[in-house]
Amino acid sequence: MKAQYLVKSIFKILLFLIFPIAYSRYDKSVNLKLLFKPNKQGLAIAFLSGISVFAVILGAYFLLGRFFNLSNITLSLTENIGVNKNNFLWISIYISFINSLLEEFFFRGFSFFTLKENSSRKFAYIFSSSAFALYHVAIMIGWFDITLFALTLSALFIGGLIFNYFNERYKNIYISWLIHMFANFAINSIGFILFGMV
Repeated sequence: MKAQYLVKSIFKILLFLIFPIAYSRYDKSVNLKLLFKPNKQGLAIAFLSGISVFAVILGAYFLLGRFFNLSNITLSLTENIGVNKNNFLWISIYISFINSLLEEFFFRGFSFFTLKENSSRKFAYIFSSSAFALYHVAIMIGWFDITLFALTLSALFIGGLIFNYFNERYKNIYISWLIHMFANFAINSIGFILFGMV
């Protein structure tokens, strides 16, 4: 029996939320509360960056999408994790707001800042960005041909570096979360098109 999206989401919450909290109990130098410290600085940049990311992703789809066979995406989502036309709206809302927060908390807030304090800044940047990109491999298997797959993986790695930069500069995860949301808005918009919902 194939794991459904709900089961995978619950597992992700346990891994991405409970593990960092448990670790912070063990290592008192890890203060996760600081990741959520409000800071109005950077919000304008985040919105502009988010809108730019949204435009780039959608623009790339409309300009380059016809050169690739993207029909495998909806087929893979339906067969592997039970995502279909009937539940995609609710899943897209979850992905945009909650899933993006979980990923920012784990990959940037926890992994990046913890590694930065306990290793080198360069290693923290590369490791957390690589982990973020590779994490998406399992989701994207069977979606693209090797060229588009490599391009998407590279874009995820670069996105991770950019998110790390914003977190490091503003010392919280709100800015990167906002940009991540806009990226997900664009990807979900493409999903609506591929599922024939718009």
